[in-house]
Amino acid sequence: MDEKKKAKKILKILNKIYPTTPIPLNHTSKFTLLMSVLLSAQCTDLNVNNVTKDIYPKYNKPEHFVKLGRKKIEKLINRIGIFRIKAKSIYLMSKQLLEEHDGKVPKTFEELEKLPGVGHKTASVVMSQGFGIPAFAVDTHIHRLAQRWGLTNGKNVIQTERDLKRIFPKKTWSKLHLQIIFYGREFCKARECYGLTCKICTTCYPKRKSPFIIKKA
Repeated sequence: MDEKKKAKKILKILNKIYPTTPIPLNHTSKFTLLMSVLLSAQCTDLNVNNVTKDIYPKYNKPEHFVKLGRKKIEKLINRIGIFRIKAKSIYLMSKQLLEEHDGKVPKTFEELEKLPGVGHKTASVVMSQGFGIPAFAVDTHIHRLAQRWGLTNGKNVIQTERDLKRIFPKKTWSKLHLQIIFYGREFCKARECYGLTCKICTTCYPKRKSPFIIKKA
């Protein structure tokens, strides 16, 4: 089965299971979305939401976090992994937004990726979920699934993103990013499916007998 046929079958399965894709990170604005995505690195969305539900009602603008300073930000997010690094990024990012963008989240990849703590994946999520601009945010989980499903042989997320954008129509990217994440959590888990049991894996590779070995991103 070639990659285009696989893509059509995968889209059909995912659209049936996930006709709608709610944004998993709770937020009240583009700025709080940006902050939540930054906080979600090496951390579950549930943990981020549990922490930010106590923050956003009171602190939800760049000026709030500049005024708080790094130490107080650390105290607010200390239940989240690598919180000191993230607190520094939030403080510096907020400062830069005020100094260079009038406190508003910029609407281009180039400007977003210049912000402290914001990489290409974070920028992609903000562009897609915040501004509605098609983007395909690829993290290690999507990289793993794309390999299992035979959509890429990429050794890193950059190549995998390039391959997925080539295979799938642009209009599907933003929704598909979330559909793949949801599907991976529910059906194609790293230590349960191994490329052998879920609907997509058995559809793409009905004759596969041995566990699929992932190339690390």
